[in-house]
Amino acid sequence: MEETQAAGLPRHIAVIMDGNNRWAKARGLRGGAGHRAGAEAAREIVYACVERKIEHLTLFAFSSENWLRPNNEVRGLMALFLSVLQRHEIRQMHERNVQLRFIGNRASFSPRLQKNMNDIEHLTRNNTGTVVTVAADYGGQWDISQACQRIAEKVQQGLLSPADITPDTVQQYVCLGDAPAPDLCIRTGSEKRISNFLLWQFAYTELYFSSVYWPDFDAHALQQALDDFSSRKRRYGGQSGSDEITETQGTQIA
Repeated sequence: MEETQAAGLPRHIAVIMDGNNRWAKARGLRGGAGHRAGAEAAREIVYACVERKIEHLTLFAFSSENWLRPNNEVRGLMALFLSVLQRHEIRQMHERNVQLRFIGNRASFSPRLQKNMNDIEHLTRNNTGTVVTVAADYGGQWDISQACQRIAEKVQQGLLSPADITPDTVQQYVCLGDAPAPDLCIRTGSEKRISNFLLWQFAYTELYFSSVYWPDFDAHALQQALDDFSSRKRRYGGQSGSDEITETQGTQIA
């Protein structure tokens, strides 16, 4: 979307939604309450991106490592995930021209969850507005590994030569291979790491770390991140015309 680029907005925002449990604990609530509040925050951010005509929004909902959490928490997350996929909000997003996708090791989920994911993708596949991608049972190392496996199969079949494998080749097989690379990654909850999220895709992504817990991250907080992004000079490994470093509200890793 050229108009968003001209306005200094990112084409693609990725979000690590962190802090649900700590948000709940600070309020004397159980972890499930934090995850439910986090789901509501995700809905608000989706619509905020739609209003700003952001082309792609990718949300890190459930990592490969989340299976290591206590069983009751994992069960609660799965139940919440299923309920969200069945809500009328999906229909509302469809009516607002949102395309919904899922990335990750989908086979690890129950047949019911997999069917819901497939149904939602089928329902919204022709929509031309904001593409919202939900990363579920996703890990960056898994993503690169599965891409390597698929490339190796092509080599084994004689359809590809090892000498012909380039970064562009790998790009075709990683998740989001058909989308622009994320321009901005937002992580909430104070932690300053990317936690195995989109390792290949984040080569030149700007990083913004917010101290706000995810359930409290709203459209105003998103705008602060976008204002910070618009103040940065992206060099993609090159050298800028000025050596000045401007302090910004978020934290950047160059």
